[in-house]
Amino acid sequence: MAAALAPPSRTQIVSRVLAAVAGGYVFCWGLSALGVAGLYAAGMAFHDAEHLSAMLAFVAYLAVFLWAVAARSLVRVWAVLLAGGAAMAGAASFIQSLLV
Repeated sequence: MAAALAPPSRTQIVSRVLAAVAGGYVFCWGLSALGVAGLYAAGMAFHDAEHLSAMLAFVAYLAVFLWAVAARSLVRVWAVLLAGGAAMAGAASFIQSLLV
């Protein structure tokens, strides 16, 4: 028989909810910024790139939110969301500096 899992503590639940909501927001903000910068640099009109990136970021937020709730490792969730969001925002800033 499988051993019963201990219920998560209140701190773990709060951290997971914060990761899903705030970490997902940071990740999708970076994704949206990178999408706008990349698509605009590729020749798409700015507002078209902005709308397409926002739509993709909305779908990505749903996926990231669900993954953050279902993932086993809370540390991995925080690391991927914060590092991924920061990396994408940094890449978007670099692309924007090349365009100006």
